[in-house]
Amino acid sequence: MEIHSIKDILTDHPVFRDFDEETLDLLSGCGRIEHFRKGEFLYREGDEADKVWIIRKGDVAIEIAAPGRSPIVVDSLHAGDIAGWGWMVPPYRSSADAQAVTDVSAVSLDANCMRGKCDEHPALGYQMFKTWLPHLTKRVRAQRLQLLDLYGAN
Repeated sequence: MEIHSIKDILTDHPVFRDFDEETLDLLSGCGRIEHFRKGEFLYREGDEADKVWIIRKGDVAIEIAAPGRSPIVVDSLHAGDIAGWGWMVPPYRSSADAQAVTDVSAVSLDANCMRGKCDEHPALGYQMFKTWLPHLTKRVRAQRLQLLDLYGAN
């Protein structure tokens, strides 16, 4: 099994690919490798959004609670996807559950560390906004379509 540094993992990821060496050094200091077994939660709805995860291996279901029924899966994440966008927007809370469907290996980035780096380096904050927003928009659109599929026939 190949072992990569957090900086290498960030460098290879589309969200971070265009960041310069200095910025990648800054951000990699916020990261660590984490593992989740099938059935474990990366985060729960309402939790403090204190991390963002880059899924390296495995599958994660993004679920929302529905009164009177089982949680509804609104998105499925796989290797290369990012989980935990709540770190970017106050009040920094998770708006859904993220549950490992299989064993998962991920890089987590500490949200307080990331926000601190952005505050210290405003150009980094702007770069993060420009780079992350298209990915977030794509995910919101996919979730919207999935909800339309789920409820459109009713």
